[in-house]
Amino acid sequence: MSFALITRDKPDALQIRKETREAHLEYIEATGVVLMAGPFLSEGGEMDGSLVILDVADMAAARDWAENDPYARAGLFDSVEIRAWKKVIG
Repeated sequence: MSFALITRDKPDALQIRKETREAHLEYIEATGVVLMAGPFLSEGGEMDGSLVILDVADMAAARDWAENDPYARAGLFDSVEIRAWKKVIG
């Protein structure tokens, strides 16, 4: 089953994102459940959130993945939303 992880960064947290990015990317590779991912951009073009599509068994697994993401563990996010997602096109 697929889930969309939608996050918004805390204000002025770009440095946390930059410092934690390598660990975040390593986590994505190590877990092997990310179908696609990328940052949201502010009007000024700076990263300020993320969209991650997960292929996991259930909502509990999606929450577990999200909670253990190095970005989350570093306190980057102001908000996190996880929703079941169905691929239709692409």
